Amino acid sequence: MKKENLVKKVLVGMSGGVDSTVSALLLKEQGYDVEGLYMKLHSKPGYHEINQARAQKAADFVGIKLHVLDLQDTFNREVFQPFIDTYAEGKTPNPCALCNRSLKFGEMVKFADKIGADYIATGHYIKTDGKYFYEADDDTKDQSYFLFYVDRTILPRLLFPLGERKKSDIKKLAASIEGLESFASQGESSEICFVDTTYTDLLKDYVEVDKMGEVLDKDGNVVGEHKGYMHYTIGKRKGFTVRGAHDPHYVLSIDAEKNRIVVGKKEDLACSSVVLNNLNLYTDEKEFDTTVKLRYRTRAVPCHVKVKENKAYVTLKESVFGVATGQAAVFYDDKKLIGGGWIEEN
Repeated sequence: MKKENLVKKVLVGMSGGVDSTVSALLLKEQGYDVEGLYMKLHSKPGYHEINQARAQKAADFVGIKLHVLDLQDTFNREVFQPFIDTYAEGKTPNPCALCNRSLKFGEMVKFADKIGADYIATGHYIKTDGKYFYEADDDTKDQSYFLFYVDRTILPRLLFPLGERKKSDIKKLAASIEGLESFASQGESSEICFVDTTYTDLLKDYVEVDKMGEVLDKDGNVVGEHKGYMHYTIGKRKGFTVRGAHDPHYVLSIDAEKNRIVVGKKEDLACSSVVLNNLNLYTDEKEFDTTVKLRYRTRAVPCHVKVKENKAYVTLKESVFGVATGQAAVFYDDKKLIGGGWIEEN
């Protein structure tokens, strides 16, 4: 009678950085059959040559096989083009959340199935119990906000070795292991991996960014001019003129079609409700009280949520300033992430 293989195989997403390298090492030490996967996503010149070589060096050190998956076409279709289109519509995109769903936890799962891997793992700072995500113990590195859009059906297959660890400890661990010192001293990756400088520098290659337009007050009066609506996001207070203004003015809304921005005082930015579309929830409840983050690195505020026809109608129990359409709104029950959606209106 054939003996069942009790060793579970895990596919680790490897970027060439210290977090994914240490994750692979920890999982191998825990007895998993580990294989690595380097995913070619965006087409930034020179990027993959450097990072794929680092990922291969890491895999060789850990003693595992490294697969390479070219997803550049999928990335351009699912992440990059929506990034361009969203700014062109006068909204503020969140490409990382789209990438996590479609590629890092979408295409990666498909590849794991091809090689017979039971689990997939990454170096993200987040925790899961197979039903929900939870904020990482290192709140300075927590990445749960960007993973709210991951398909709930794959949560039982996810492993996050760094969820209960501090980033500083990961760097110390790598620095203490002969052969990994160079990984510990690498710089941190940029927030949006395909943006080198500013998003507007990137947009200029695809759309007309520098196009002078009118600045309006909230009553519709023309009060100044701006250098092109794509230079602005909701809440920005610089880069435009307001004739005769003595107090700071902030962008309240953007009219992409007419190349106009509307500005006002800080109190005019206050938002008490939002409507979300394209929901991804880890709960089946249709009405509940919880807290919501409307931007990364902001405090979650109490709210009441009603779900109807894949939209969420969110009433905020305290005002939030600078809410931007196109951004993610993510629900938390204390440390537990219970899903979210995309801000359609406020």
